[in-house]
Amino acid sequence: MMACIQFLLLFCSFMYIFNINPSCAQIPNSPIRSLVLPVTKDPATFQYLTTIYHGTSREPIRVVLDLGCPSLWLDCSSGRLSSSRRLIPSCSIQCAAAKPNNMSCAFSAAMPTRKRTACGLSTENSVTRSATRGELVEDILTVQSVDGSKSGQVTTVDHFLFSCAPRFLLNRLARGAQGMLGLGKSRIALPSQLASKFGLQRKFATCLSSSDGLILFGHEPGYDSIFGTEISRSLMYTPLVTSPDGSGSSQDYSINVKSIKINGKRLSLRQKGIGGGTTISTTVPYTTLESSIYSTFIEAYKEAATNNYFLNMTVVAPVAPFGLCFSSKEVPSSMLLGPVVPAIDLVLQSEMVKWRVHGRNAMVPVLDEVMCLGFLDGGFKSKTSSSIVIGGFQLEDNLLEFNLGTSMLGFSSSLLTRHTSCSDYHTRMMQSTVLKDS
Repeated sequence: MMACIQFLLLFCSFMYIFNINPSCAQIPNSPIRSLVLPVTKDPATFQYLTTIYHGTSREPIRVVLDLGCPSLWLDCSSGRLSSSRRLIPSCSIQCAAAKPNNMSCAFSAAMPTRKRTACGLSTENSVTRSATRGELVEDILTVQSVDGSKSGQVTTVDHFLFSCAPRFLLNRLARGAQGMLGLGKSRIALPSQLASKFGLQRKFATCLSSSDGLILFGHEPGYDSIFGTEISRSLMYTPLVTSPDGSGSSQDYSINVKSIKINGKRLSLRQKGIGGGTTISTTVPYTTLESSIYSTFIEAYKEAATNNYFLNMTVVAPVAPFGLCFSSKEVPSSMLLGPVVPAIDLVLQSEMVKWRVHGRNAMVPVLDEVMCLGFLDGGFKSKTSSSIVIGGFQLEDNLLEFNLGTSMLGFSSSLLTRHTSCSDYHTRMMQSTVLKDS
């Protein structure tokens, strides 16, 4: 009897996780092809925020975006209590979906429901690196679909799973934020839950900006209608790789940077290439490099900037937290790409596939007539850390497509070279917002 109960629990968990039970699937009357979240940047913390609406009352909640977070977590004690929120017990199908490696529940499946505790999840603030126990709950989430190049009707996601966390976990988040929205690889992260609910592909695109941007979930027609076929179909692709420790358990999105070039010249690194992987982060403001890579990078960049016949930039005293700063007084600037400075190339699987960083994404204006290189010393690498973490400043006005189904990253490099930007797409999409139920 116990073996049968264990089998049924595991079978139901499998059906729930992969959403292959026809009786559980909730397909909307009109097919949803793409869903969108508007994004803004907080000028005080440099964090990227969006607003979600949950519960039957559609209460607006501001949350910080986190690419590497496995789920949405909220301080549920803030704001109005949602009457539709439901606590998820341990040893339930939903708990198994949130914690697929937890097999202990199989041995307590016959336990009466009244004796089961709440489903506990490890919940982390990736800004402070503090973690605590949260409780799994479900509620209604409201998002917008995409109709052509505009945001369309409002669509509800029933039984959306997320974690309720203690209020102290909000420490150092942007003012007014009530949690973090996870875009990680787990089955209860936002991309996977939206894909399961609406039958979408397990992929999403980010287009961040120093002001307004967006995140798009779903199929290609939505990408084409928002970004245009010329851009959405001209992305370059590189494989998403496992975490630096090789366990595959990390929620972070990482790529393999083979080498770095400055103005076309490859860095001479003491180690053989760049080991440890390169992580993409929305909660780290500026790109960080492992100390040995950083020191070589800074010296090579200084050489390229100061001993160049066309540039001859002037080094000035560094302004914290940056390690290399220049006078911007005599540096020419392009309306599209910002300061005319040495270009940085992150070379990926081949010399033909590279992520180029132009002046607008390389130089940070800090004082009057002073600008600093927006790359920081990340300290010495541990066994589980990445050698490079690409920060938000370098992601801005770059279209990135994260495909969880194929484990590939598509990237555009700077959209400014195409005479457009992420804020342009945000403005175009939001001009005719229609708020109505699906």
